[in-house]
Amino acid sequence: MNEVSSASPADLYTRIERLALATFAACARHGILPVAAVPTSLTIEKPKRKEHGDFAMTTCLSLARELKMSPRDLATGFLLHLDDAEGILEAAEIAGPGFINFRIREAVWRDVIADVPRLGTTYGRSDIGAGKRVLVEFVSANPTGPLHVGHGRGAVIGDAVASLLQAVGYTVEREYYINDVGNQMNILGRSLFVRYQQACGLDVPFPENHYQGDYVLPIAQAFKAKHGDAYVLTDYETNRRFFIDFIKDDILVGIKKDLGRLGVKFDRWFSEKSLHDQGRLLGVVERLKGAGVIKVDEEGRHVFLSTTLGDDEDRIVIRENGVPTYFAADIAYHEEKFERGYDHCINVWGADHHGYIPRVKAAVSALGVDPERLEILLYQFVSLVENGQQVRMSTRTGQFETLESLLEDVGEDVTRCTFLMRKSDSQFEFDLGLARTQSEDHPVFYVQFGHARICQIIEKAGREGYTVPRVDQTNLMALTLPEEMELIKKSLDYPEVLRAAAAVRGPHHIIFYLQELISQFHTYYSKYAHSEKVVSSDAKKTSARLFLCDAVRIVVSNALEVLGVSAPQRM
Repeated sequence: MNEVSSASPADLYTRIERLALATFAACARHGILPVAAVPTSLTIEKPKRKEHGDFAMTTCLSLARELKMSPRDLATGFLLHLDDAEGILEAAEIAGPGFINFRIREAVWRDVIADVPRLGTTYGRSDIGAGKRVLVEFVSANPTGPLHVGHGRGAVIGDAVASLLQAVGYTVEREYYINDVGNQMNILGRSLFVRYQQACGLDVPFPENHYQGDYVLPIAQAFKAKHGDAYVLTDYETNRRFFIDFIKDDILVGIKKDLGRLGVKFDRWFSEKSLHDQGRLLGVVERLKGAGVIKVDEEGRHVFLSTTLGDDEDRIVIRENGVPTYFAADIAYHEEKFERGYDHCINVWGADHHGYIPRVKAAVSALGVDPERLEILLYQFVSLVENGQQVRMSTRTGQFETLESLLEDVGEDVTRCTFLMRKSDSQFEFDLGLARTQSEDHPVFYVQFGHARICQIIEKAGREGYTVPRVDQTNLMALTLPEEMELIKKSLDYPEVLRAAAAVRGPHHIIFYLQELISQFHTYYSKYAHSEKVVSSDAKKTSARLFLCDAVRIVVSNALEVLGVSAPQRM
């Protein structure tokens, strides 16, 4: 049987933090530091070099700086009163000016890896979000044409961030804000009207500044099929909303289809028009006017005094002709969001909206909401490369790579993973050639091949009469190879990787982690392919190694699920 420690099932990062907090409390009881200085949380990290131990803590340095005392003296006092109540440490030592390095007993590593299959699909998840309500609003592309690859990146990032937050205990809702009011929608409706007239045989010119993409043509044919020539000679302005809604609804069907194929689903599709219909725009303007943050200037314009709240210039919310600006709708929308009771709202925007952040933050502040409750996550658009040439994208001219065609070309998993490979605000090129290779040179295939390899090992073991054992059916002391211990340790990093990725809204950290984990597995498997095979005539070793392989498989599968990428059993 396995050595059994007295440790709780919490992951080791959490347990080391708990140990350190208890020790600082003991230091305070012995007068080494003031009770008020005892931290309530701290960060446990992995040392960059293995010889420095399994975990490290820099809290003694930061605390000593605040208290104007020697970091090494505080670190010495920390070790003197070290409270290892769970008995998980082999050693703890001071390094450098006051770092604390921790080494974990090998029996504890073997004990904790048992949590992975026990928890299964929930392994790695936590409740640090405490159920707080978060709204993630993303994509929100104007329904003026099919989604292009830039929209696709925003969609995948928003969806993955929402999944990360759900995985660490937040209650998350996803929302798409439909900009179905304004000049662009008017141009879209008129584009349909002219194409409809042309479809009915009228020789009318198509305005250069209208939407020229071929996608308008079948919508015009559908309009003609439904209404015949009943509207050919009518005045567009009289039926403007009718044409706008027809083409908008048709385009939204395509947008929902593309996003659904990408694995992105929304809890709510919120219409900007509903804000107008409910009188919310004028209502919020009047409220802010009464609060003194909106003034009417000499030209009759309603101006939001956003410079008083951190913006670089004041903003017009109602023009001199009485027509509200887009910004007025944004103020009303954010008021409506926070009225729903969310603790935190995240907007995922393209990087071209960077200059828009201060005015929206100012508006939220004017509404009486802490602007820190609104978070703007920016992402750079994608440079799509085809045969060494960058594909130009313009929605108006119709010369762009649609998300639909990209999905047809390289598939959902590659698309999602490629969009998530870099930090959201970093620029990168989507190499179609690499995406089509289906080789291990691409991260998604590398990780998926690793998952499939583990599944095949387990399947092969089954043909030879072995099954993945429960922890009480095997002796993990048989895992003695250095690579096996490193694989255990890497697998057990997953809960902290997940928490850290959620904290910085960085799903790319999950991809990096998976690449490292699978690389370690491939190294282990290949190195011992002829000497210490996973499946061998040694039943004890085979049983323990199958248990380890399955634990790695679970971690990979769980992480891929958070990313919205499949975990195939065969490739």
